[in-house]
Amino acid sequence: MKILHASEVKEIIDSVSPEDLIRSIEESFIAYSNGSASVPPVGYLGFQDPPGDVHIKYGHIKDDPYYIIKIASGFYDNYTVGLPTSDGMMIAFDAKTGVLKCLLKDEGYLTDLRTALAGAVSAKHIGPKDIKAIGVIGTGVQARMQLEMLKLITDCREVFVWGRSKENLEKYQVEMTAKGFSIAMANSPSEVLNASNLVVTTTPSMNPLIYQREILPGTHITAMGSDAPGKQEIDHNLFSKASVVACDSKLQCMEHGESHFAIENGIIGEADLHEIGEIIMNPISRKEDDITIADLTGIATQDIKIASLVLDQIDFNP
Repeated sequence: MKILHASEVKEIIDSVSPEDLIRSIEESFIAYSNGSASVPPVGYLGFQDPPGDVHIKYGHIKDDPYYIIKIASGFYDNYTVGLPTSDGMMIAFDAKTGVLKCLLKDEGYLTDLRTALAGAVSAKHIGPKDIKAIGVIGTGVQARMQLEMLKLITDCREVFVWGRSKENLEKYQVEMTAKGFSIAMANSPSEVLNASNLVVTTTPSMNPLIYQREILPGTHITAMGSDAPGKQEIDHNLFSKASVVACDSKLQCMEHGESHFAIENGIIGEADLHEIGEIIMNPISRKEDDITIADLTGIATQDIKIASLVLDQIDFNP
């Protein structure tokens, strides 16, 4: 068995081309939707004091040499004690023998990366062709990584960001300006929506931050914060304005994604959900004024594909 630490995992990922990064997540969506993956229900463990959650996602894609088990945690008050808010690892087993092949002690990096890439893929296939400005709700790890991965699919660098903490907003502005973005700090989520036509929500909020009355025609929203029961960033009434509601997994999003609240309140039905894998295989025609939503809860095939990019570079011979 091999053990790779976070620095080694990052070094391998840095050698992967942007095209291969995007392609791997596109393939993960397709594998999930076309039935070529075996993906059991997500394991979830929630904590209240301090707030946190642990996800266990695992599965196998047909003909892949490995099956993957991923454990990832998010403890949102960790910053108060000087620790990252996320952690985790991925474990690879031989799909023919069950032998443990590799422990990827990536400290949650691969999960963060595949989540950010999923946002970029969603914007590529569902978002507006002409992205005038990017809006970001939140100032954490995903608020940074989603923006960086969007570089792979758009030349837009104009960004409006909102977060609850002025101190964190200022840090975000400094860090992301250094990475080539023009960052404007917004006073409210509404201000972000008024200035952007591609909006990414990246918080663990339990209450809506974006409302129906604030959405402008032509806006695309990638919502990736509602990855566990009870989390909600979008007012469910907003779904009534969407021409396309895309999701990574119908099953997961009906259970605990943003779509769950819209379905529960009778705004949309199951038939109104379209998996992103299906859209990649059968592209949609998006009008300039269409409002679109991508509901991302995170799927195991993303973990399998992002881990495979690393595993493919490893020599397992003695």
